[in-house]
Order: sequence, then structure tokens, then C-alpha cells
Amino acid sequence: MAAVEGLAGGRVAADGLHGRKFRQAAFVYLHVGLLYEFVVYVLWRRDLLPSTRGPGFVWLIIGAAITAAVFWGLWSWRNIWFARAIWLMHALRLPALIGLAFFPAPGAVVPTAIYASAIPIVLVNLWMLARAGWDL
Repeated sequence: MAAVEGLAGGRVAADGLHGRKFRQAAFVYLHVGLLYEFVVYVLWRRDLLPSTRGPGFVWLIIGAAITAAVFWGLWSWRNIWFARAIWLMHALRLPALIGLAFFPAPGAVVPTAIYASAIPIVLVNLWMLARAGWDL
């Protein structure tokens, strides 16, 4: 790992095992992003999204843009600090997911199964991001 951190800017070469880990992390993140997009779409179509946060199609566009940017960043930039930052932001989702899955608010309209099934998906994504960011 010392050799990876010694690279200028934390960038990893495209070829080799570490480059492959970044490509794998990019595709796993793409699939996670697609799952989130489909969940938002289904919730939007069933009028389960809070109307105070704007129309659902705006969130679909924002989600697609974020997913595309992270995919591109992992795939082509291959920067260990970028992968670590994405790992941290994604890890911060876990407390909310655990809370909503196992301790739903009274009167919650979104099924807790959505949050419970997101937990292992987020964990797999964290695992792949950690492989890329820390060369595990």
C-alpha cells in the first residue's frame, strides 16, 4: 500500500490488479446507483416521495448524474482518495438505513423492507470501494 500512496496524487495505473479493483468498484457502484434510481422511480410513481422535496423526476436526474460522475471517476480517474471519499459518504448511509429498517417512525409509509434490503447492498459496495481505495 505504501507504493500506491507514494504515487503522485494517489492515482493508480489502469493496468494491473489495482486498476482492475477500480474498474470492479466502478461497476458495483453503477449497479447500486441503478438500484437507487429504480427505488426512487417506484416510490415516485406510488406517490410515496415527500412532496416538500420537489418533483421525483428531479431526484431521478440528480441521482443519474451522481451515479455517472462516480462511475466515471472510479473508472477513468482511479484516484485512491476519491474512492476513499466515496466509501466514507456511502458508509454514512448505514446508520439511517439501520434506523429506518429496524426502528421505523410511527406512520411510516415506505416499507421497511426497502431499507433492510439496502443494507447488504451498501455493504457490498463498501467492500468493493475499500478494495480499490486501500488496495485490499
